[in-house]
Order: sequence, then structure tokens, then C-alpha cells
Amino acid sequence: MTAGTAPGSFARSLLRTKSVDRLVAEGGAGEGGELKRSLSLLQLTAISIGATLGTGIFVVLGEAVPLAGPAVMLSFVLAAVTALFSALSYAELAGTIPVAGSSYSYAYATLGELVAWVCGWCLLLEYAVSVSAVSVGWGSYLNAFFDAAFGFTIPDAVSSPPGEGGLVNIPAVVVVMLATFLLLRGASESATANTIMVFLKIAVLLFFCAVAFTAFRSQNLASFAPMGWAGLSAAGSRVFFSYIGFDAASTAGEEAKDPRRDLPLAIIISLVVVTAIYVLVALAAVAAMHWTEFDISGSEASLAEVLDTATGATWPSIVLSLGAVIAIASVVLTVMYGQTRILFAMSRDGLVPPVFQKVSPSRRVPVANTVIVALFISVLAAVIPLGRLVDATSIGTLFAFALVSVGVIVLRRTRPDLPRGFRVPFYPVTPLLGVGFCLYLMVGLGGVTWVVFGLWILVGLAAYFLYGHRRSRLAAGPSGRTSP
Repeated sequence: MTAGTAPGSFARSLLRTKSVDRLVAEGGAGEGGELKRSLSLLQLTAISIGATLGTGIFVVLGEAVPLAGPAVMLSFVLAAVTALFSALSYAELAGTIPVAGSSYSYAYATLGELVAWVCGWCLLLEYAVSVSAVSVGWGSYLNAFFDAAFGFTIPDAVSSPPGEGGLVNIPAVVVVMLATFLLLRGASESATANTIMVFLKIAVLLFFCAVAFTAFRSQNLASFAPMGWAGLSAAGSRVFFSYIGFDAASTAGEEAKDPRRDLPLAIIISLVVVTAIYVLVALAAVAAMHWTEFDISGSEASLAEVLDTATGATWPSIVLSLGAVIAIASVVLTVMYGQTRILFAMSRDGLVPPVFQKVSPSRRVPVANTVIVALFISVLAAVIPLGRLVDATSIGTLFAFALVSVGVIVLRRTRPDLPRGFRVPFYPVTPLLGVGFCLYLMVGLGGVTWVVFGLWILVGLAAYFLYGHRRSRLAAGPSGRTSP
């Protein structure tokens, strides 16, 4: 609080909201430059599928099947229903406030600047740590592919971080740099590359299903739910995090050709497609290999083991490993895209340094922003064993999901007149259920996760009060000019 500022005035400054009209107007008139509206419905849908359909299905099945047995396919449905409550809220706000920034921008319009900052800060944790972890996983799958196809692997010294038997994780840096190259080419170009990768990884998963179904054994499904509802529910909680990423299209609010129509459709379509693939893969896997043969440790090769059991040959596993490499590269690309757009929105509001909103006049992308994000993620992925820190991404995501559901309720009450490309059905029950499910899953997370989350929030609050609060363009009035 600055000298001469009344306590009441200071408190009100933390709760100031940015009007939807101003958010949308600034979306096409930023000081650093304007993003280019070039993304179609197909590309937006592929962004969300690309950010969601990645390591989860390749890894999580091995962890979830021992908990639920063949009923694991219903666990995916249960998790999808949970995600659907948040997805519907995202769809309404994305169609109502079609700007960059996703849930950060929605919170700014509904819950105030401080809550928006905390939301954006949580998203930075989610995106940076998750994409670093995914990049590390990419190296593991690349090694699995090299080993199966050519009989060699990259030495641990240059493929693992310190503390995990290596010195630096070069493959993790490589995939981040490849994603950076595509992002700097332009939004449309990177979205096209992602769309191709999405179709390829869907094709690989359908290939898995086709091969696994040749070994279909109805007796493997006889004891359908051996652990009962408790097991099905436990597996549902585990696989829920395979759905994180469906909101990625909402970060492209200023690059969609028809955001009010396409953003809600992209979010809902991506969730439906991902759920259908998850259930189909789960059914094919448990029908081909008895559920008791799955390793609860969550073997990364669980799907490959199913193919080995089904065919007795190695070439299907090679195809699957290649698919995993493509799938994870797509996740890195789309999650990095989302993080740069959230920072772009926060910078335009004055809450982070202006370098993050500078847009290249020729390619219409935030170049410096993208390079800074890439360097930061590369360092995390190359030299830091992430370990349990990755769990903090889950709590940050759930927090953002809950805020979006609350935002729907607030905006319906404060601005019922706004044109909405999509409306949440069964309002207000649906957004309230979204909040409840998110809080339920947050409470179930471990104590270490809460400690990491709390420390991250404290660091974020310090950054806000030392920098963002004083430089907020909203505090400066309509002109947006703050005093030096």
C-alpha cells in the first residue's frame, strides 16, 4: 500500500474488475501489436486435443486398471463427466469473452484483479512445470523407440537430469526448441503442424485398438468391477488428470476467426473426442490382457505390453512408441502456445513486464515472449528433477477450473445482457457442480502438494504487490497509462 492510500481504497483496488467491453476492445488494440485471427474450428479443436491427448493415455492406464479392473473404461467416463462441468463453463465464457488469457481474463472480468493475478500465476505454474515434465517424458519415449527399432539408446548422461543418473536432458531441450521454432513461424503454421500431429496420434491409438481387438477375450471382462464403486471412483480420480488441457483453445481467443461460435464448439468437441478415444483404448486393452497383469506402478510401456501379448511381435510396439513421441511433441507445442498467450494478456494489463506483449509486425506472434518461455522451460526440463513438484500442476489447474465456474455465475448476474455464443445448460446447477467437484479433488491431494502450492502463491502475491499492483493499466484509467 502506497503512502496516502486509504485502507478502503487499497482493498477496493484489489477487487477492481475489467469490463468485458474493455477486454474485448483491447483484444484488437494492444500497444505491443495485434495478434492475427487465422485459426479455424478444426485448428482450435486440434489445439485442445493436442494439449490433452498425450502422456496420459500412454501412462495412466497402467496405474488405473489395477484399481478398477475392466471397469476402468467407466472410470474414464466418470472423469469425463467431472471435466464436463468445467468444460461447459469454459465454453460459455470463451464465447462471451473471446480474448487471449483463458481463465485469467475471465477472472479479471468477474472476480477482480487480485483473483485474476492468482489465477494467472497458477496457470504459469501449471503450464511451465507440466510442459517441462512432458518434455522429460518425450526423451524416455524417444529412447524406447530407438531401442525397439534400432537397438540403441541415448546415454543417461545426456538424456537424464542430475539426480536421476545424468548431467543434462538434451532430448527434452530438443523438443522444446522444435516447438519454439514452430510457434515463431506463426499461429496458423504451428496450428497446422499440431493438427497433423493430432491426426497422426489418433491414428496410432486407433491402430492400437485394431491390433488389440484381434486378441479380444470375453472372459477378461467377466469380473467387470472387482473393486466395486470404490475402485472405480479411485481410478476415476487418477485418470481425471488425463483430461487437463481441454481448455487450451480458450487461450486462442484473439486468434480464432469466429471466436464466439468456434471456441465453445472446440472445447466441447475436443472433450467428446478425447473421451471416446480413452474409453475405446481402455476397452481394447483390458479385453486383450487380463486386468491382473497390469502393473500398478504405472509402467510407461503398458500399452506396448498389450500389443506384445496380442501379437507376439515387436513391430506394433515400435509403431506405438513412435505415436507416443508424436503425441508428446504435440502436447509441448500446444501447452507452450497457451502459456505465451496467458503471459501476453497479463502483460497487456500491465501486471507483468511489457516485453511479453510485443508482437512481431510480420509474423504477428509474441517473439520475445515465446523465446523467454522456451528458455525457462528448457532449463527446468534439462537440469531439474521435477519429482513431486509435478503434482502441483494439478492443484493449480483445479483452482483455475473452479474460478471459471464461479465466473459464469458472477457474469450471469452482473451482465445478463451480454451476447453469449453458448450458455451452460441447467444453470446454476452445472457451474456449482463444477466448483464442488474441483474442490473435492483438491482436498484429496497430498500435503506436499498443498505446501508447494502455498509457497507458489506467496511468491506470486509478493510479485503482484511489488510490481503488478502499481503498474496495473486498469488502475491508470481508460488511457491505460501508468506513471513511471
